[in-house]
Amino acid sequence: MRNGLDQQKKATASGYWPLYRYDPRLGKENKNPFQLDSKAPSITLDKFVYNEARYRMLTQSDEGRAEDLLKLAQADVQERWKMYERLAGVETK
Repeated sequence: MRNGLDQQKKATASGYWPLYRYDPRLGKENKNPFQLDSKAPSITLDKFVYNEARYRMLTQSDEGRAEDLLKLAQADVQERWKMYERLAGVETK
């Protein structure tokens, strides 16, 4: 992939691939062992997925189904992000 690094950044920016760490040693220091390194998603999932042929092909074969699946995937990204925020103790609105 020619634009691999840009695509990786988009995966993180969309929340599809959040960056986090878990260090159980921090729990012994009364610190949260789960650390969320990513910022909140700043782009929508379609900006990431439709740069890849495997996702674009679905829009060509069944556009309605692709839209439905994208909505489900976007909702999943948002729910997972909320869960990661709760785990990290950095909940926002």
